[in-house]
Amino acid sequence: MSSTADRLPRLLALVPYLMSHPGAQVGEVAAVFGLSEKQLIDDLQLVWMCGLPGHTPGDLIDVSWDGGEIIIDNAETIARPLRLGIDEASALLVALRMLSATPELAEFAHGDALPRVMAKLEQAAGEGAAAVSSQFAVDVESAPDAAARVREALVGGRRLSLRYYVPGRDEVTPREVDPTRLVVADGRTYLEGWCYRAEAMRLFRLDRMLTVEVLDVPADPPAGAEPIDVTQGVFRPSPTDELVVLEVTAAGRWVAEYYPYEQIEELGEGRLRVTLRARDEDWTLKLALRLGDTGRIVSPEAMAARVQREAERALSLYAQAS
Repeated sequence: MSSTADRLPRLLALVPYLMSHPGAQVGEVAAVFGLSEKQLIDDLQLVWMCGLPGHTPGDLIDVSWDGGEIIIDNAETIARPLRLGIDEASALLVALRMLSATPELAEFAHGDALPRVMAKLEQAAGEGAAAVSSQFAVDVESAPDAAARVREALVGGRRLSLRYYVPGRDEVTPREVDPTRLVVADGRTYLEGWCYRAEAMRLFRLDRMLTVEVLDVPADPPAGAEPIDVTQGVFRPSPTDELVVLEVTAAGRWVAEYYPYEQIEELGEGRLRVTLRARDEDWTLKLALRLGDTGRIVSPEAMAARVQREAERALSLYAQAS
C-alpha cells in the first residue's frame, strides 16, 4: 500500500493530467503513473473526497470510470495552479531575505540559489509583494566568517575578541569574551559567553559581530558563571532602557505575558495599560506594528508619531499594490 507521502504528490499530478486528457483509459493512465489498475482505482476513489471547502456534492470533484474510460468534472479550481497573495508572498520573501542575510548560514548557501528563488517569487507574485518585502534590510555589515570563528573558539576553548554593534546606543564596542555555547532564540543565533567588559554572562548576536578574532588565550569563564535562560526570549530590560506605555485590547494582552513589564493596569473590557522598558526605538516600532489595531503607544509621544508614520507608509504600499 502506498504511503500518504507517496499518494499526495501523485494525486496533485493526477487531477491536472486527467483534466488535460479527457476520456483517458484506466490502463493507459495506470501505465503513465507506474501503478496497477487497482492502485489507480484506489486513488480515483480518494479523488471523490477532494474539492473546495463546504464539502457538499457541488464542491467536490466528480470522477467516474465506467467502461474503463475516466471522466473527471468539477476539478478546474484544483487543477489550476494557485497564485500567492501579496501577504503570503511578502512573508515568504521577507523570510528568504533574512535567511540570505544571516551570516551563520553563509557556509550552507549554494551559489546564487537564494537570489534566483527570490527573483522568481517576486516576478510570480507581482510588484506589490516585492515592494513590501524590499523594506526589510540588514543595516550592519557583519563579519562573514563570524560563525566559523565562533565555532573554532568553542571547539578549541579559546577567547574571542569582538567588535560588536549595540543598536540601542548605535555604537560599536570592543569585547573580549570567553565563549560557552551557541544559542538559537527568537529565530536568531547567539553566542553565549563571559564578557570581560560587562563582567557578566552575555548573549551576542552573530549578525552584529563586525569583526571576530580567535585569541591565543584559553577561555576561562568564572566558576560561578551560569547559562542564561532563553526559554522566555533573550530580551532582558535594563534600568536605563526607555519606558514605553502601551494600551492594548483583549487581543493584544499577549504583550504582558510575553515581555517583562514595569507596571500593568486593567482598563476594563479586557484592555490593559502596560508600561515596559524598550531596548531601542526599532524594537518598539516593530512591536507596535505587530500589534496593529490591537494596541497603541501612549508615550513617549515621539515614538507614537513615528509608529503612525511607518504604519501610513506601509498602508500606502498596499494601496499601490492593489
